[in-house]
Amino acid sequence: MYRRPPPSRHSITNGALRAATAGFVVATAILLSACEQEEDKPPQQPLPEQVILSPAGYENLPGWNMDRHAEALPALLRSCARFLKQPPAKPLGARIPGAIAADIQPACRAAQSLPAGHDLAARSFFEQWFQPWAVSDNDKADGLFTGYYEIELQGSVARDDIYTVPVYRKPPDHVTVDLGSFDPALSGRTVVGRVDDGKLKPYYARGDIQGGVLAGQGIELVWLKDPLDAFMLHVQGSGRVTLTDGRSTRIGYAANNGYPYKSIGRALIDRGELEAHAASWPNIRAWLHGNPARAAELLAVNQRYIFFGEITGDGPIGAQGVALTAGRSMAVDTRYIPLGLPLWLDTVMPGAGAGPLQRLMLAQDTGSAIKGPVRGDFFWGTGDGALEYAGRMKSQGRYYILLPKVLANRLASG
Repeated sequence: MYRRPPPSRHSITNGALRAATAGFVVATAILLSACEQEEDKPPQQPLPEQVILSPAGYENLPGWNMDRHAEALPALLRSCARFLKQPPAKPLGARIPGAIAADIQPACRAAQSLPAGHDLAARSFFEQWFQPWAVSDNDKADGLFTGYYEIELQGSVARDDIYTVPVYRKPPDHVTVDLGSFDPALSGRTVVGRVDDGKLKPYYARGDIQGGVLAGQGIELVWLKDPLDAFMLHVQGSGRVTLTDGRSTRIGYAANNGYPYKSIGRALIDRGELEAHAASWPNIRAWLHGNPARAAELLAVNQRYIFFGEITGDGPIGAQGVALTAGRSMAVDTRYIPLGLPLWLDTVMPGAGAGPLQRLMLAQDTGSAIKGPVRGDFFWGTGDGALEYAGRMKSQGRYYILLPKVLANRLASG
């Protein structure tokens, strides 16, 4: 369902673009669509936002000539490996009309022959094969950019007196229902639940699971020391766990319990426990440690619960199904931005007095809190060093999507 934009914009009508001068509007009064890692989100109401894409030149990209473009190539090649396996007619996703895998596959093949570590060659490649388009939300170009990372934890494969907090695999009674298979009008909607006495019921909320409703089923993947570490693992969606026997394992998102994400930081602000400017993870954690009797109740405010599986090979794995690249992968709202395409990010580094953060990124992940046309989550990497940036990043900025030129030309010509 498309909302008619102002006359000066390109509007999409019956799948075609009508000529205009300032860009085009991809209307987005739609329900949540499925993605590879978040396929079981509950249905929501249609969205009011419009994403407006306006053609730009590389001279319009702040800091474009200063980036080390070759550092983005490994991330691009991982996305390209997915694109090159797809049928040419497969849609790229989001709400860019007519965008298909065939549009990016020639660029992907060209990228495979680029020399490693050669910034000038990489920059020339992107300029040759891609056209930047400025992204805005109802004519508002600025949006919010946060950060995330892969947490490092200590754990055990067996429970003992130290490791008492379970990380669960996807339970056997966890059911995801594709409503579109029952009614085409519900295509793209899914619900999560469990079957009880022949009836589908909502899955257990975080408070129920923290209380032990899944205990004794043998679905514990690993055991951790601290419930706050487990909660942070859920928020980040992946982690690297050093086990008591000396081995290391990487675990990542497998499913969720169907509830929307709610911020415990926001809950503390609303309750007057923290000032808005102080709601960083270090301060939230300090509050939880200082109020142990209230910690479980606060964590349960976020009813969403994540189930995990073991990852073999490179990781962590993003929503596109490829390993993320520190400093070059970003989570986006896939209702507006297709996974796998390059983005030019223009924001600032986290921390007081920090400088600009302007670099080439790849849209390779999504997240339950990443909502809106101009909204991103910057992947900083693994461990405490990455946390220093991820935990403090709450930056205003904007981005440009780099569309394959064959697609950009088609859209511009109508």
